Amino acid sequence: MKRDINSLLAIMALLIFAACSGGDDEPTSVAPPPPPPNSAPTRVSQLIFPSSDLLCIDNTITFEWSASTDADGDPITYKLVVATDRDLTNVVEQRTASSTSLTIVLNQGVAYYWRVTAMDNQGGEAEPSNTFAFYTEGDGISNHAPFTAALNAPLDEGSVSAGTVNLSWTGGDSDPGDVLTFDVYFGETEDPALLQADLSNENVDVSATAGMTYYWRVDTIDDSGIKTIGQVWTFDAN
Repeated sequence: MKRDINSLLAIMALLIFAACSGGDDEPTSVAPPPPPPNSAPTRVSQLIFPSSDLLCIDNTITFEWSASTDADGDPITYKLVVATDRDLTNVVEQRTASSTSLTIVLNQGVAYYWRVTAMDNQGGEAEPSNTFAFYTEGDGISNHAPFTAALNAPLDEGSVSAGTVNLSWTGGDSDPGDVLTFDVYFGETEDPALLQADLSNENVDVSATAGMTYYWRVDTIDDSGIKTIGQVWTFDAN
């Protein structure tokens, strides 16, 4: 009888130990939710100075542009790029600023192109602003070369439907009253042939065949005969 009581007490002790030890389990940890994705700043919507196609009488230029906003409240900086070509590949100045203006000294008698991109401190970057052209006055210069033509359509390295394609561009000159004409080159090689000379309008129709890649260029001539060679653009027809 005594043995049975001892056995019963041993079983009860084991049950109590198991119940107590079960309470020692640590609670399951829950991972915190991931942070929300970063929102890039808004695009710089306006280039204030130098305005488009401006002739600057001073080569010390204070660039000004409109402010960007950031939905997350992140600090914003601005990247200013100044180049001697409209594609901004021949960069002469690239600087950052926390304000919406920046002063740079440039060479005289040179055509420049500029744009601004807003960035936040989390790596977010807005789409670049428009690109504006301006000219710094040189000593003794009475007539200035035109700016390179600005592409309207079709987009460079883009695709269009086969058939009639309208090539469109915009010319510019810092000399008020200069009348511009255009020589248009078009073809299937990277050195396209002359399609039409002395155009006074800023567009021309061409025929495109499906499956082909085309190249085209617009040279700008002012009424003093000064010519600016344009950049080669390309598109695919499908």
